[in-house]
Amino acid sequence: MRRLAVEDLHVTLSGRAVVSGVTVLAGPGEIVGLVGPNGSGKSTVLRTVYRHLRPHAGRVLVDDRDVRELAASEAARHVAALPQERGADFELRVREVVAMGRTPYKRAFAGEDATDRQIIATALEQVGMTGAAGRGFATLSGGERQRVLLARAFAQQPDVLVLDEPTNHLDVRHQVELLALLRRHRRTALVALHDLNAAASVCDRLHVLSAGSVVASGAPRDVLTAELLADVLGVRATVVDNPLTGDPLIAFDHREPATGTP
Repeated sequence: MRRLAVEDLHVTLSGRAVVSGVTVLAGPGEIVGLVGPNGSGKSTVLRTVYRHLRPHAGRVLVDDRDVRELAASEAARHVAALPQERGADFELRVREVVAMGRTPYKRAFAGEDATDRQIIATALEQVGMTGAAGRGFATLSGGERQRVLLARAFAQQPDVLVLDEPTNHLDVRHQVELLALLRRHRRTALVALHDLNAAASVCDRLHVLSAGSVVASGAPRDVLTAELLADVLGVRATVVDNPLTGDPLIAFDHREPATGTP
């Protein structure tokens, strides 16, 4: 297992600073969450980790290696991403999409070997899509596509997983299954989540972002306080113990926002 370190990250887009001085650490095997309101910089941080964006300053290290200094294929063996933007529909079968995760390990025009086939089969099984291996990717529901793309990331066998809102489009059962799978899988992971109760359940540590900066970091129980939820998210809430798991459980007041917030 590897350590991920995002050090003093600054990102400027169209002349505007969208991330300023962000430092995020994920120890070997840790699941670390990024939470915060829309526009706080969560996705921007993730995009720099999987090299979709080049930072203005700062660096991203896997152990002690700067991902920007690696060849693309080597970087892909270290970091796999499930981004929010999915791109155009693949005109491929489900198994073919998952097999794309093996590309960083293959020479040009090299075919699959027995190891590849086993890894692909295992990835499909892990996300519950074995029975859909022969279906066209474009025929799947949004939630099914999400699971196939996660299987592709698993097939990549990275040191670090980067997941941007991985529970989007999933029904409750598959949300629970996916988050449980992340905990069982136990690769180092950096995850952006809107669902704070999911974040409190699955993440070992959280970094709260607001206006492009980290405003709080720590264990979910220490970070997710009523005061922070009011100040950063503008909501009235109380934090109690989940009677099933003992994790922090946030109960929101859906009738009105926090006093004095927009």
